Amino acid sequence: MALPAWLTSRKRSATARSVLAGEAAAEAARKQEQELAAAEAAGREGAEEAEEAEFPVAGDVHAAAFFDLDNTVMQGAALFHFGRGLYKRKFFRKRELTRFAWQQAYFRLAGSENADHMHDARESALSIVKGHRVSELMAIGEEIYDEYMAGRIWPGTRALAQAHLDAGQKVWLVTAAPVETATIIARRLGLTGALGTVAESVGGVYTGRLVGEPLHGPAKAEAVRALAAAEGLDLDRCAAYSDSANDIPMLSLVGYPYAINPDSRLRAHAREMGWRLRDYRTGRKAAKVGIPAAAGVGALAGGAVAAAAVQRRRR
Repeated sequence: MALPAWLTSRKRSATARSVLAGEAAAEAARKQEQELAAAEAAGREGAEEAEEAEFPVAGDVHAAAFFDLDNTVMQGAALFHFGRGLYKRKFFRKRELTRFAWQQAYFRLAGSENADHMHDARESALSIVKGHRVSELMAIGEEIYDEYMAGRIWPGTRALAQAHLDAGQKVWLVTAAPVETATIIARRLGLTGALGTVAESVGGVYTGRLVGEPLHGPAKAEAVRALAAAEGLDLDRCAAYSDSANDIPMLSLVGYPYAINPDSRLRAHAREMGWRLRDYRTGRKAAKVGIPAAAGVGALAGGAVAAAAVQRRRR
């Protein structure tokens, strides 16, 4: 089967697995868009209006916004919250929950991603869902969002996303979390869709393997680039938001990069590059990263289809 024009091979700095992960995420996100088009934004009360009235530009159909999820849109890591919910439903034992709890505690205290912890969490999650049906995990994911995630959305970041929506632009989550989980969060927030890590499934059942690699670092940039090509976007007119230096490749793609609740490396890079910076953490945490405290303010089914499509094209 011939590849679409926006998936044709070309020279890239990313690895082949990063490209595969990015393309799979982009295709999954496009399939989600039709399902999410009718979703209404929920719970927008209390969100503050975005600054800089001239941006985003209303009616610019060639502009969009890309938001990292963990510690940018939501406090903590979605994968860890998902693990807590699965433990509650007896998907695994207390020993594995302890591991999830430690990883989450480290993530919150350090305020940045650790490659080893993220790898361990990914492997744990894949082993846990192996053999389960995609539809089962999607239904459980809806419940877990209400239990562990809904109350951890940063109002300030949500307001920024809403400003893009109000300007008539599409808004995508871009995350290493499973695309199914990311899709649920995007729908609940009224966003356009999500690009996330695509897990392989056969006959609607998880195999315990990924398509390519996690959507992390360079793979996120590949996903954004692929989606922009498919959607006819001008990246120079697009915006991207993240807390982590790991996302510098994605932030560097767009004309309007934002450092949100940044780790120390991203904060330094953002200042050097003159990027906009927002910090919605309060008190000691805000002071720790050098931002005045006053700056603070109080889905696997689609992935399975996309994975199969991309794999067929590469045979």
